[in-house]
Amino acid sequence: MVSADSNAQGDRDPEGFGSALVDEAARRDAALGDVDWTILPEGAVRGTFEAPSGPLATLSMGTPGNPRVLLIPGATGSKEDFVLMLPELAAAGYFVLSCDIAGQYESAAAGPENLSPPRMHYDYELFTNDLLAMLDADDGAAHVVGYSFAAIVAQVAYSRRPEKFRSLTLLSCPPEPGQSFRGVQRIGWFSGWVSPRVGAALMIWGIRVNVVRVPPNRIRFVNHRFRFTRRSSVRDIVGLMQHTPDLRPVLAAASLPKFVAVGEHDLWPLTLHRRLAQSIGARIAVYRGGHSPSETSPHQMSRDLIALYESA
Repeated sequence: MVSADSNAQGDRDPEGFGSALVDEAARRDAALGDVDWTILPEGAVRGTFEAPSGPLATLSMGTPGNPRVLLIPGATGSKEDFVLMLPELAAAGYFVLSCDIAGQYESAAAGPENLSPPRMHYDYELFTNDLLAMLDADDGAAHVVGYSFAAIVAQVAYSRRPEKFRSLTLLSCPPEPGQSFRGVQRIGWFSGWVSPRVGAALMIWGIRVNVVRVPPNRIRFVNHRFRFTRRSSVRDIVGLMQHTPDLRPVLAAASLPKFVAVGEHDLWPLTLHRRLAQSIGARIAVYRGGHSPSETSPHQMSRDLIALYESA
């Protein structure tokens, strides 16, 4: 792992996992085809976690009491984004739990009105406290994977409770603090002029019309979960991502294993992701595909996570 000192000097590239190798995991990913995302792997268990913001829908797999892995999706996502990774991580000896975050899909009932006192908007405090409650649900620390917006939340949670983390993986994480959309390819130059409401509408429109051309079963499932996701939660998340906290110094000083995972055609340029990995002393892996390596490269990503966890 690259040290914080060498990152400060800016004279070393972040360490990689060799994710370009053609191995059994890569061959399995290449053979995935059009996955039916409504079918759960054998042994996966549906559940509900009572978070501070309300009930969060969960999927879990593996033996309770084994080292924990929490897989947290982002805006417009759901626990099913990790469904192909659950069997891989459970077979390696981990108890794996994913959830729909507050306001999203089957966790749509969770929201700021359930807090004490009630609030008007979804904010970083809400999402962070939900994650910390999941971490506190069992003794000891857990491996945490935050996907896109949830990667920001995971950083905030780490800054508050570092003892609850065995490792931290930032999957397709917005790589710059502040107005994080400014680096998005093609549209970043005008993103600072867009309100959260308009930004959320554009995000949902782009996903619904299938701009990135995902397979038919995937877009069918994505449109299905939009029937439940609260538009207010997406709007508030877009607003939060326009004010992303800078936690790079905190992560650079952290001694736990850190991993930046990203697709080669992500929303943000790979240069920015490599710069993020370098600045915090993290390993990095670049997979084929776009913003969703957990869907398009689940076996390769699971392989690399298991290697990361063994280093912990």
